[in-house]
Amino acid sequence: MGVIRVHEPGLFTTVQDLGREGLGPLGVSASGAGDAISLRLGNRLVGNVAGAAGLEMTLLGGTFVFPEGALLALTGSDFGATLDGKTVELWTALEAKPGQTLRLGPTRSGARCYLCVRGGIAVESFLGSASTHVLSGLGGFDGRALRKGDVLDTGATNGLTRKRKLSARAVKTMEPRKVLRVTPGPQSDWFDEASHRLFYGSMYRVAEDSNRMGLRLEGVAIPMPPDGGGMVSEGVALGAIQMPEGGQPIILFVEQQTTGGYAKIANVISADFHSLGQLRPRDEIRFERVDWETARDLLRQQEEFLASEELILE
Repeated sequence: MGVIRVHEPGLFTTVQDLGREGLGPLGVSASGAGDAISLRLGNRLVGNVAGAAGLEMTLLGGTFVFPEGALLALTGSDFGATLDGKTVELWTALEAKPGQTLRLGPTRSGARCYLCVRGGIAVESFLGSASTHVLSGLGGFDGRALRKGDVLDTGATNGLTRKRKLSARAVKTMEPRKVLRVTPGPQSDWFDEASHRLFYGSMYRVAEDSNRMGLRLEGVAIPMPPDGGGMVSEGVALGAIQMPEGGQPIILFVEQQTTGGYAKIANVISADFHSLGQLRPRDEIRFERVDWETARDLLRQQEEFLASEELILE
């Protein structure tokens, strides 16, 4: 085991794994990494299981000291990282020697960067997951974002170190999309043809008040159904696109409420969930409708590619 000392926490840094699935009926959303693919790949690079806990940094990274050293990898967005002043390459496993300092700055690309270390971040599991559920203050490291002076334990390792790097083809393939593919939502047929043309033909901007609960969008308002879209609350899914009063869409994100009473015109497909995690305020996106079969095929292809031996260079 080792430790990570938090010298500066960055803007919003939390412990995240792949979330706690299956608890929606109890009112507990999955939480977990906003860009789960980046976390999975980072863990693979350092020899962890895919769901090991890592650090998720948002928009501005932190400064971390490794008193006993560590094998680490940074994935996701480029936060201009350096290790004792030397530039750190993304998507590559590297060794931090005892006492070295990793510094990250503001993002140069997307919203989130992941720090994965050999052995993972060792925190107490809550409802089967190490992920921080910020809104409820549960899980992760004391149920909160990291603060200056925090000390994180890392898990035990077998002592083996293998330098791994993600292939250039993989990096290109996994680039976040700004055209999000969607399937029809449960209330899609509540909206007339003109509303659908407007929704799929418009560009939307991510609002400043977006968070891990939902991504609020700004753009052309979509005309609401005749009854205003009101309905009895029902279960909602990650990536559901709600239409509240006013017609400005909200994409439900990893800490979404588990039920909702707004009509849902569409749902982001599973293969594009990682792109949601890299959207920053003021980013512009649009939507492309695909059918159910296409959505399943895209997810299958993505998972097959993630499992490919060509993904990692050693």
